[in-house]
Amino acid sequence: MPNFPEDIYTEPSNLDGDTLANLGPLRRMAGVWRGEKGIDVKPKAQGPKTQVYVEHYELQPIDPQTNGPQVLYGLRYHTYIHKPGLKKMYHDQVGYWLWEPATQTVIHTLAIPRGQIAMASGQTSAESDSFELSATHGSLVNGIVSNPFIEHAFTTMEWRIKVMFNADGTWSYDQDTVMQIKGLIEPFHHTDRNTLTKIAEATPNPLAVGN
Repeated sequence: MPNFPEDIYTEPSNLDGDTLANLGPLRRMAGVWRGEKGIDVKPKAQGPKTQVYVEHYELQPIDPQTNGPQVLYGLRYHTYIHKPGLKKMYHDQVGYWLWEPATQTVIHTLAIPRGQIAMASGQTSAESDSFELSATHGSLVNGIVSNPFIEHAFTTMEWRIKVMFNADGTWSYDQDTVMQIKGLIEPFHHTDRNTLTKIAEATPNPLAVGN
């Protein structure tokens, strides 16, 4: 159990409102990005299918958030994915990347319009060139919640994402969604990976602009 303070209500009095200056490892993810060589391996009735995808990923800083003494700096994101040459949505996802400086923790939340949400976390340093987060089925802290059909047919047992920052200024992710699919004995590893190149800078958060 973490060593939480006795006072769970009092917020810090010296809060820095410049989110971009306090994002720890997430600072290098702020902005608008594009990746054209994503690789998705997904389940089909005939077996695993590999699909190439194009990704548009926007991450914008939000004002710092407090839960009493807890302080979180974050990026609100939207990633939109389509197949090469097509505009039709292949995957749509929104959520937050959050950094808690006091505990050196990264938190990632996601919501997708298939009726599924999840939250994963992991510890790293502010200067780290990579980090890994995980969520587990049934966890009340880092968990996965699905609509009844997904839970029945494609039960998501675990989700892991690893982020790597590259020397050329790009960043990459490699994620593994472990599913127990109805009718299959062995778990299926639904994997996605991509490398993203910046095409626009982030917009400072409202509180930073007002300072």
